[in-house]
Amino acid sequence: MALPTYIDDFESWKKEFRVSYPVTVRFSETDAFGHLNNTVAFIYFENSRTNFFKESGLMQEWVSGKGEHIPVTADLQCDFLRQIYFDDKLDVYIKVTHIGRSSLELHYMVNNENGETCLVGRGRIVQVNRMTGKSSPWSDEAINKLKKGLFIQEKMQ
Repeated sequence: MALPTYIDDFESWKKEFRVSYPVTVRFSETDAFGHLNNTVAFIYFENSRTNFFKESGLMQEWVSGKGEHIPVTADLQCDFLRQIYFDDKLDVYIKVTHIGRSSLELHYMVNNENGETCLVGRGRIVQVNRMTGKSSPWSDEAINKLKKGLFIQEKMQ
């Protein structure tokens, strides 16, 4: 299996995930051939990212309307490794691999109920100022929230 360049050693990379969210493939998420529609993977990534940010305590601040920062997805990539079908039960894993000055690198892994990896992905989230739209550095409090609970898997800058 050819792996994307953001994964050096698949087995080591896979073992670093600690957080996952279950999902069952709905009929409406499949295409005319019965496979998962390729756009749905990004919805699964978004759902895991939203849950992750809720658990870390950052989402509540962002959606309150009172905070001065919001997250913006700067880029998102998905690599399809195995077919997914209607009613498959999946676990969508997420981990933080890097925290920059105002950005965050996330990796994703989607496994089926047999433990087989079907999708992998990565993306960069940038924190921006709600008023100016310009990138804004993470506060020490935000970094601590992201590090809490072994969310961080690699060395930070």
